[in-house]
Amino acid sequence: MKLCRFNRDRIGLVLGNKVSDITAIAAPLIARQAGPGDALVRALPELQETLASAAPEAAIPLDSIRLCAPVRWPGKIIAAPVNYRAHVAEAHADPGIVHGHTQTDIGKAGLFLKANSSLAGPSDGVALRFPDRRNDYEGELVIVIGKGGSDIAAADALGHVAGYAAGLDITLRGPEDRSFRKSIDGYSVVGPWLTTADEIPDPDALELTTHQNGHLRQSATTANMVYGVARLIEFASSFYTLHPGDLIFTGTPEGVGPMSVGDVLKVEIGGLGTLETVARAHEKPSAAHVPSAA
Repeated sequence: MKLCRFNRDRIGLVLGNKVSDITAIAAPLIARQAGPGDALVRALPELQETLASAAPEAAIPLDSIRLCAPVRWPGKIIAAPVNYRAHVAEAHADPGIVHGHTQTDIGKAGLFLKANSSLAGPSDGVALRFPDRRNDYEGELVIVIGKGGSDIAAADALGHVAGYAAGLDITLRGPEDRSFRKSIDGYSVVGPWLTTADEIPDPDALELTTHQNGHLRQSATTANMVYGVARLIEFASSFYTLHPGDLIFTGTPEGVGPMSVGDVLKVEIGGLGTLETVARAHEKPSAAHVPSAA
């Protein structure tokens, strides 16, 4: 099943190139949810059961809607910094990427957190800040946690996954801490929708490509990840308690590069669809809208 959020507050079931608006079905299930995490993800098992017996027809063309991030407000956005060896090698070879930071094995580097305010959907675009500095695209597989837990064993980890999506981890290059530079508003793009885990039997065998303005920039398979999906969940949950809707960006392969205003970026992952977004200029609020200091 492929679920999307669209047009700000609607929930859709994606069927081919059309969407069925299932907000009326999903809303009462969401309203009954309690506890930490994203309410739609918490309601997902019941929603899947409901739709299996009464699947509505898809009537809305996909190209006529605005796709939002499939998870509205994750408690945590966790990311793997160095999970493809070829990307580590290219970072060492390019001073514009490494900026004096130490690139090491993921087991030593650990994971990092991105602010949940950095989350964006495909239709939001990427508002580039600091255009005088280098801003890079990084295409990635994103895990959506469905069942919470702490100290999850790798053998049990896939049972904690609600689904998967494509992601763009946008990165401002520079000397500051990694989490600071990657937590800019809109620098965690997720989409085009959530594909439930039952449709992806092996998340460690997915083809991933990133195109910039029609040019292929990244081409890899998740089989090349140093830590696969199960091990990443085990690693993350040994430090953090995971909750439904938490996102794990699994790291980017080689081929990252700078982006500019107007660039069209597409991340395609086998079985998950294509995330397409556009880089735009960041607009600062006008003086008239800036709250005055009391």
